[in-house]
Amino acid sequence: MNGQSLKLCIEIARVHLFSKPKQTIIAMLGVTFGIGMFIALVSLMTGLNNFTEEITMTSSPDIHIYNDVTESRKSILEEENANGINLVYHQKPKNETPKVRNARELVRLIAQDEQVTGASPSVSSQVFYNYGPVQLNGTILGVDIMDEDKLFDIRSRMKVGEIEDLLSNHNGILMGKGLAKKLNAIKGDRVVITTPQGNTITLKIVGLFQMGIGAVDNVRSYANIATVQTILQKDQSYITDVNIKLNDRSRAKKYAVDLKSKFNINAEDWETANATFLTGVIIRNIITYAVSFTLLIVAGFGIYNILNMTIYNKMKDIAILKAMGFSGSDVKNIFMIQSLVIGLVGSVAGLMIGYGLSFLISKAPFDGGDIISLDHFPVNFDPRYYVIGVVFGVATTAIAGYMPSRKAAKIDPIEILRGQ
Repeated sequence: MNGQSLKLCIEIARVHLFSKPKQTIIAMLGVTFGIGMFIALVSLMTGLNNFTEEITMTSSPDIHIYNDVTESRKSILEEENANGINLVYHQKPKNETPKVRNARELVRLIAQDEQVTGASPSVSSQVFYNYGPVQLNGTILGVDIMDEDKLFDIRSRMKVGEIEDLLSNHNGILMGKGLAKKLNAIKGDRVVITTPQGNTITLKIVGLFQMGIGAVDNVRSYANIATVQTILQKDQSYITDVNIKLNDRSRAKKYAVDLKSKFNINAEDWETANATFLTGVIIRNIITYAVSFTLLIVAGFGIYNILNMTIYNKMKDIAILKAMGFSGSDVKNIFMIQSLVIGLVGSVAGLMIGYGLSFLISKAPFDGGDIISLDHFPVNFDPRYYVIGVVFGVATTAIAGYMPSRKAAKIDPIEILRGQ
C-alpha cells in the first residue's frame, strides 16, 4: 500500500466512524470500561496481596532455626536388637528440651556471613497472662530487642513507648496491642505471667506494639532474654530459636539447606513456613487476571458485533469502492483502521478511568481493627498494569476487527450491485 492509498483508507475509515457516532462511542465505551475495571481490579487485588505479603514477611524471619522435639528418632531398642523382639511396657516419652545447642556461637558465625542482614537468638514459651480475674493464653519471647529490631523493625510498629524502655527495665515487657486490649491493660500496668510448669513472675508493661497481624498482636509479648530464662528457670545458654534475615530473601531456601548440612540443625526458610499463604496469593492472582482479561474479551466481542453490523450496512459502499479499483486488502485496511482507532481511544480513556477509580479506592477509609493495621485500602499503582491494559485492549480490538474486515475484503461487488 502506497502513501496515497493509505491516506485515502484513513479518510474513509474516519467517515465511517463519524457517520454513526453513537455506534462508535458504544464500541469505545466497551473497551474503556473493560480496561478501566481491569486496572482498578488488578491494582486493588495486587495491592492487598502485596500488603498481606509485606506484613507476613516482615513479621516472620527469612530462616528460622529451632530444635524440633516432635521429630521422630531411632529408639535405643532398635539399636540394641534391631532384628529381634523387644517387649516394652508403660513406655514414657523422653522429656526433651527445645534448646538449640551452641546457639550463641551459631549466631556469631552466621552474623559474619555477608548474605546475612541480622541474626537474633530468642527464648520462646507458652504462658498465661493474668490480669485480675482475666487469664489469657499467649506467648512470650525473650530477645535482645535491638537485634530483634534489625530483623522485624519493631521500632516503627510501636504504638506506645519505645523499644529502649525494655532495655532499662529488667522486669518489663512490650505487649501486643490486641493482647493489651483483651486484658484491659495499658502502659505502666503490671501483669502476672504463669508458665505451663507453674512458674510465675510479675512484669510491667513498658510499651505496646502492633505488627498488623491479629495472630501476633493478640498473643505475643517481648521481654529481655534473661527475664524469660529466669521465668523458665533456665541458665544463660538456654536459647530455643534463632531468627535470620538475609539481604536477598529469594536465597533463603538454598541458604537454609546449607545451614542444615553445615551445622546439622533444623532450619526452615520463609517459603516453606508460609507455603499455604503463598499458594493463596498465587490463586488470588490467577482469579484476578482471569476476571480482568474476561472483561476485555467481552469488550472485544462487542467491537466484533459492531464492526460486523457496520460491514453489513456498508455492503453497497464496499461494492462501489471495489468497483472503483480498491483491492480487498484496501477494504480490509479500512475496517482494521476503524477497530484500531476504537481500541486506542478506548484504551486511553480506560487508563484515565482506571487510574481515577484506583485513586478513589486508595482514599476510601478501611478499619482493620485489631486484626490488620490498615486505615485505607492498599492499591498498587504499578505502571506495568497500565501497559498491559493498553496492549491487551488494542490487541483485543485488532483481533475483533480482523474477522469482519476479512469478510469485507471478500465481498463480490458484482453480486452486491445486482442486488443479490
